[in-house]
Amino acid sequence: MQQSLSVLPAAADSAAEIDHDVDAALQKLYRSSPVAVELSKVAKGVLVYPNVIKAGLIVGGQYGEGALRVGGKTVAYYNTVAASYGLQAGAQSFGYALFFMTDKGLDFLNSSDGWEIGVGPSVVVMDKGEAKSFTTTTAKDDVYAFFFSQEGLMAGLGLQGSKISKIKPE
Repeated sequence: MQQSLSVLPAAADSAAEIDHDVDAALQKLYRSSPVAVELSKVAKGVLVYPNVIKAGLIVGGQYGEGALRVGGKTVAYYNTVAASYGLQAGAQSFGYALFFMTDKGLDFLNSSDGWEIGVGPSVVVMDKGEAKSFTTTTAKDDVYAFFFSQEGLMAGLGLQGSKISKIKPE
């Protein structure tokens, strides 16, 4: 059983570094997922975390920085922070992108003072099985999440309990 703990965020990368990493991450995601490409064409915004680090031994944590793109341009920067306690061991890095399909979902992100995933708009994590039968006309949820670039060994990859907060990198 995992319980949330608070974690202090690390210093932010520069805006230019985050934007560069987001560009590379989106290219990688779009090469591997035609569904992500199609969603990007109709999404109200895309929040991309190119490199999230997760590690733990009983007590665990994760941290990453990303950018919100609207109309292909960065409009804000965010971090993602999570902590957990439970049966866990290992370390990994991964990236993920959140495709905001509705104004409601994007407005919630913009108006909240830190968004804890699992509270607010519905988030659907896309896996390869779901993506096979998915089209933009069947997209009914507020937010769709895609994971990519997973490296390392650690059981479990998820967003539940992650808190997303706006940051102001230099």
